Amino acid sequence: MTAAHSSEEPVRAAGPVEWLSALRRYIIFVAAANLVWEFAHMPLYTLWETGSASEIVFAAVHCTGGDILIALSAVMLALFSVGTPAWPTVRTGRVVVLTVALGLGYTVFSEWLNIEVRQAWAYRDLMPVIPGIDAGLSPMLQWIIIPLAAFWFATKRRPGQSRMAASTNV
Repeated sequence: MTAAHSSEEPVRAAGPVEWLSALRRYIIFVAAANLVWEFAHMPLYTLWETGSASEIVFAAVHCTGGDILIALSAVMLALFSVGTPAWPTVRTGRVVVLTVALGLGYTVFSEWLNIEVRQAWAYRDLMPVIPGIDAGLSPMLQWIIIPLAAFWFATKRRPGQSRMAASTNV
């Protein structure tokens, strides 16, 4: 290969590698954190008193699967709407805000649909309920705390690494 030819080769941009790595870290964090959260707030639902151990485990794992799909849909819609090829170094705040808003919006709808309309699950008296929307506080906090923590985890710089080096690890 000649020197002239090698200088004409395209230089690989950091953006695509970085966003893919950040997205992978985001989804891995979301999956693990939602699994923990689902088990932790299970005592706030009537299933805790009425269900068998296997029903409770199934419900938590099933709900975690739904949480992963909601999180993935929300972040992808946010990235398509307000993201750039340079994300997460550019427009991170916009993506975070829209992702959290989409997750919360879906959660309010889902809680209403499954509690009021379908009656698929119910809260125990222990569940704090947000007045006006009658949604449980725990699921609302879940869709604020977990995405924010996941974005922090996904986009933080690793010690001793540049932004580019950190992006190639996952």
